[in-house]
Amino acid sequence: MRDRTLCVKRPEISHEGFASLAIPTYRASTIVFDNAESYASRSKRGPDGYTYGLHGTPTSRTLEASITALEQGQRTILVPSGQAAITIVFLSVLMPGDSVLIPDSAYPPVAGFCENFLKPRGISYRIYDPMIGGGIADLIDSTVKLIWTESPGSTTMEVQDIPAIVAAAKARGILTGCDNTWATPLYFKPLVHGMDFSSMALTKYVGGHSDLLMGSIAVGNIALHRRLKDTMRMLGIGVSPDDCALALRGMETMGVRLAHSGRVALDIAKRIALLIPEGLVLHPALPGSPGHESWQRDFAGSSGVFSIVIPPHAEAVLPDHLTAAKTFSIGASWGGTHSLLAPMRITRATDKQAHEGTILRVSIGLEDEEDLWADLEPIVDAIAASPPAFARTA
Repeated sequence: MRDRTLCVKRPEISHEGFASLAIPTYRASTIVFDNAESYASRSKRGPDGYTYGLHGTPTSRTLEASITALEQGQRTILVPSGQAAITIVFLSVLMPGDSVLIPDSAYPPVAGFCENFLKPRGISYRIYDPMIGGGIADLIDSTVKLIWTESPGSTTMEVQDIPAIVAAAKARGILTGCDNTWATPLYFKPLVHGMDFSSMALTKYVGGHSDLLMGSIAVGNIALHRRLKDTMRMLGIGVSPDDCALALRGMETMGVRLAHSGRVALDIAKRIALLIPEGLVLHPALPGSPGHESWQRDFAGSSGVFSIVIPPHAEAVLPDHLTAAKTFSIGASWGGTHSLLAPMRITRATDKQAHEGTILRVSIGLEDEEDLWADLEPIVDAIAASPPAFARTA
């Protein structure tokens, strides 16, 4: 071969005797075939075969298999974000004339997608009280094809009664799905509890370092996996093998990080709860937090995210305290090594007794607990300096 060809055609080398703990990062757009016949019949390889880089490489398949094992499912697909995981489920199972039920506690872009994308295309949605449990049966009519859950809500922290919702849905042949980003499959397994879809934003605890955007959808049914894959193929959606490699690396330490962040978060939440009026700390592991009994029954632990309700008298000073924080950063997302504070404006469409206004979402990372407390203490003091309406009763 001539020199310019040798620049492109690489010599074969032996892999004998080479073994590494690291997962190789296989980058590919083109997948090559041994002969013309295998290329012509490539569609017969099916969704689990390799035909084009967009549809998977050994790196992405390793991540899919790892998540499937954690979820105790049959298959997993990977998408570019947690929001994409939710929208791909909706687009795969809903048709014009259908409707979906979503909880009032869901990640706000979910309702935005329903209102601004699905609704103009003839797919309706209704928002339900996340604490409705088995009462959701009363909301099911002939148009409902999917019930979506988010447990706990990623800001308002309600833990839904998943088994009751699943039972009501199965009785009517309705599909169900759960955004399980807060707990991860380490602490809750939606498929084991009867859900059809379990989604995560791998951006958060799986990636774990605030430098990755990806989502996953696990299913316990091969037919549903095929529907998801068909939708992705038509939309031209895929993920980067380099991002998959980051997720695989993050997953190796997820158990340790989650255990640490969860312990520190609960310690801090308990500490705050002793100092401010009852009910203003929203943490599923605290008695009195909405859905605490369901959390006790169904979950194996709690992660590092909880919320603090900011009463009106403390809202004015909150921005200054956030700006002054030295260990926490201000930002969206969560689940990384850096602790984050995110003030969220909440409005409710259903239960008007639930908290509205400003809720401060706290994500605990890996810093020292006392440094974190030094940033939170002025905020807690501002809340505790309550007018009479917020004072504790004897």
